[in-house]
Amino acid sequence: MNSMQEIFTKDALLQLFPAQRTADFFEALFGDAKEGAYDIALTFKGQDNGGLHFSLDLHERPGCCLACNLTSGLPEVFSRHKVINIAGLVADIEKKLEGRAKCGDWKLGRTQQVSKSLHCIPLQISLAQA
Repeated sequence: MNSMQEIFTKDALLQLFPAQRTADFFEALFGDAKEGAYDIALTFKGQDNGGLHFSLDLHERPGCCLACNLTSGLPEVFSRHKVINIAGLVADIEKKLEGRAKCGDWKLGRTQQVSKSLHCIPLQISLAQA
């Protein structure tokens, strides 16, 4: 069986959450994809007995400000936004598991400020045997 690191490679993560999704999100939000202050990328953080851990990383765009007041409410917004589509993302993650396990409940954690130009929103997915 492949390790989760082998399954969730950088290429696989880009397939799961393509850069275009950030543009689509800001297009829906502001009417112009260029208005956003950050780009969103999916990162695989690891696995434990309870499930899989990912992160939605918010990378500050050049000339923009990634302020806490912009990102602190995002977990709630992302959890229901149709373009971000966390439920669909979790379903796609389950497909990558190719029957090894099933994804159960998921939740987005609180926004974490890693640096001035990087904020992260944890995505935790519980796993069940297939």
